[in-house]
Amino acid sequence: MADVLSQNEIDSLLSVMGTGGMDVDNVIGSSAMSGSDAVNYDFRRPNRISKNQVRMLQNVHENFAEAFGYYLVSKLQTVVSINVTSIDQLFYSEFILSVSNPSCIYVFDIVGADGSGIMEISPQLALTLVERLLGGTSEAVRKARSITPIEQAVIRGMIEHAFSDLSNAWRAMADLTFRYSRLETEADFVQIAPSSEIVVVVSFDVNVGMNQYLMNLCFPTFALEDVLTQLNRQQLTPAARFTSERQKENMQILRQQLSHTYLPVQALLGKASIGVGELLELKVGDVLKLNTRINQEIEVIIAGRRKLAARPGAVDGKKSVKITRTLQQDDLVDIDTLYKRNGEF
Repeated sequence: MADVLSQNEIDSLLSVMGTGGMDVDNVIGSSAMSGSDAVNYDFRRPNRISKNQVRMLQNVHENFAEAFGYYLVSKLQTVVSINVTSIDQLFYSEFILSVSNPSCIYVFDIVGADGSGIMEISPQLALTLVERLLGGTSEAVRKARSITPIEQAVIRGMIEHAFSDLSNAWRAMADLTFRYSRLETEADFVQIAPSSEIVVVVSFDVNVGMNQYLMNLCFPTFALEDVLTQLNRQQLTPAARFTSERQKENMQILRQQLSHTYLPVQALLGKASIGVGELLELKVGDVLKLNTRINQEIEVIIAGRRKLAARPGAVDGKKSVKITRTLQQDDLVDIDTLYKRNGEF
């Protein structure tokens, strides 16, 4: 910021200008308000989103691009990368004019806000997805055309998964869910906002194999107004990404899932080594001597990992083991380590 002039400095400046010793144009040209520093501002198109909010939106959609890109790699079995190229604020009428005809315009509802959005993908990308899903190579660039109802059904699952990944990315900032609504092939039939409404358009480059395609997301600002006012840097930091209530909810869900998970449990009574010749001579009734003593602990293996030490026994006529202690990662049960029995089964 420029220094503030004192009253004496102002009087001296006025006296010099009054005597003709300094030109007014020179003063204006040397000041901070010179023409080179002035920025044009269009009052017909006010910026509804600040630079900080744009950076937050870019982080969110970069996370979405990464997650959806991994999904496409697994489904298409080829190299796929998605990159955010720009985030623009346009009139809705300008966005509609920029949409190619024909196109694939997927309208989605913003659950948690009053409004709808648009995912626009080029017809070439849609046809490439269909061809890869049906076993093709998709090396040649397809000519743009409207996709058929069968092709729409083939890729609908991928589009719904894209909205799921988008919802997960946005939950870092707000509890919003994006739900598939319908498909349109002509932009003139899509009206999610007034023509003069400012919309946020997020543009992506989708690289499938050696070819590059376009994808756009369009959000009306009035639908995200409450969310955008709450954006700040801390909401995207790892430490503050989830609230304490959500952490508790996630932990409860995790416990419920783990409680219904089945793991194989094995009690290893011992081991024995014999030669191939002895193996060939084995008969019914032969006894193999194990390397575990009768008064020694045995290992309990859970999901292929040594976890517990136990003693073999029987309960109600059924074979069983009694857990004695927990084994650590570096805890080895030595063959010479004896167990002092503390009780009977």
